[in-house]
Amino acid sequence: MNSRGFVLLAAVLFLAVLLRILIGPVSGDEGTRLVFAVPSAEIFGLRVMSVASAAVVGATLGLSGLALQTLLRNPLASPFVLGISSGAGFGVACVLVLGYLFAWGRVPWATETLGAVFGASLALLIVSRFGRGGDGHNPITLVLAGVILGSIFSAGSVLLEHLVPHGLRGDLLSWMSGRLPEIPNATHLATVAGLAVIAGTSLARSARALDVSMLSDDEARSSGVNLAQLRGKLFWTGGILAGVAVAYAGPIGFVGLVGPHLARRVLGPHHALLVPGAALAGATLLVAADAVRQVIDLGSGRLPVGVLTALAGGPAFLWLLRRGAIR
Repeated sequence: MNSRGFVLLAAVLFLAVLLRILIGPVSGDEGTRLVFAVPSAEIFGLRVMSVASAAVVGATLGLSGLALQTLLRNPLASPFVLGISSGAGFGVACVLVLGYLFAWGRVPWATETLGAVFGASLALLIVSRFGRGGDGHNPITLVLAGVILGSIFSAGSVLLEHLVPHGLRGDLLSWMSGRLPEIPNATHLATVAGLAVIAGTSLARSARALDVSMLSDDEARSSGVNLAQLRGKLFWTGGILAGVAVAYAGPIGFVGLVGPHLARRVLGPHHALLVPGAALAGATLLVAADAVRQVIDLGSGRLPVGVLTALAGGPAFLWLLRRGAIR
């Protein structure tokens, strides 16, 4: 069943990749129209890079969501729901606005990433503190704290946008909607992919400890698991992965929530399978969303992929609530 689960996820990912490469707008004498055909070599190369961006960001968000769900023992934990993506976005906005106000010139992407990781970690610290209750984290309080914190950080980002010229403000607003770069920077993409591979490998090597950590603290300690060390790893893994994903593509919602759940449904609860499964499921979701948005043209260009994932992920979130995932 587990091997068939991986085959199923891989097959869906392959189908999503195929659709993303074959579907796209083509300009001609009659205007721009959508076609389903093998593109020219130049366009093919651009679409392959777009697919790579979606797959890497989706896998990164899937791993971040899995780390947070394991850390907090909460099936509804994810970078977007807990306000961590908004915190990372606020961190990037702070860096860009400071760069403009102090005339630093173009802010390096590495500096933006540091701002995103700092904002994501700060948000995770705050929401974890306010969501704590009794022997652990109360799921309802945790989600409520995340929603409120996300709103505060989002409002802060909008406030910062009004301190910069219209051109930069438009770029910030578009980026905050969650968008994949039209022409990805290969170095930036390789950096995100490398961090995701390192984090995924680290989580996979701790798979047994992660399984045990889902039990009570006493049972986990009696099994020889160093919970403090493990939770530190999960904290920084979730925060850093969320931060670099936001720095690269902006806040993209619900992929980090739905990806791990999809992997659990297909592969089961053991982290030896869940770690690669969450990465694969996250990549599949975002590549599929990027393919679907190619056929949606409202006259002013295609929707940012973050808008589409929010429209699809919101009902998925409500479905999890309906199933009683929060207790």
